[in-house]
Amino acid sequence: MNNSFLSSLGLGGLDIGIILIVMAVIILILFILLVVNICSVSKLKKKYTIFMTGNTAKSLENEIVGLFEDNKFIKASIEKNKRDIGMLFKNMESTFQKIGIIKYDAFNQMGGQLSFSLVLLDKNNNGFVLNSVHGAEGCYTYTKEIKDGTSEISLGEEEKQALDMAMGI
Repeated sequence: MNNSFLSSLGLGGLDIGIILIVMAVIILILFILLVVNICSVSKLKKKYTIFMTGNTAKSLENEIVGLFEDNKFIKASIEKNKRDIGMLFKNMESTFQKIGIIKYDAFNQMGGQLSFSLVLLDKNNNGFVLNSVHGAEGCYTYTKEIKDGTSEISLGEEEKQALDMAMGI
């Protein structure tokens, strides 16, 4: 069958039945795509309805602005906490962190190990030795300064043991 329109397009030799079948397949594909698109729009509409239930655009805007304000507050709080923690760590360096104590019987006569050597050191091994000697005549207490883990004044055996204990040696 010759059609003048098809002939002008250069398709005069094609059968019109083939053209109609191809067009029917294309229409069927387009119809399927239309149904899929309608289903997608329907799902989105349901989600939108649930989202907007009980809310107006103005109230949603207020909610979003409130969330941004909360976010700013949280960021400011985090920065303040970081500064405070840094200050605490700096202050902790000068506090006594290391402790060593040795109890002993100073004169081997009293019993009960009432004498002791106590060492308190900071992070940099600076601090003091507190030595308490208990005897029959009374109790005597004295200190020796510790700098960088050493003392300028010679230490007794118990004081050295307490210092080693505090320094973890």
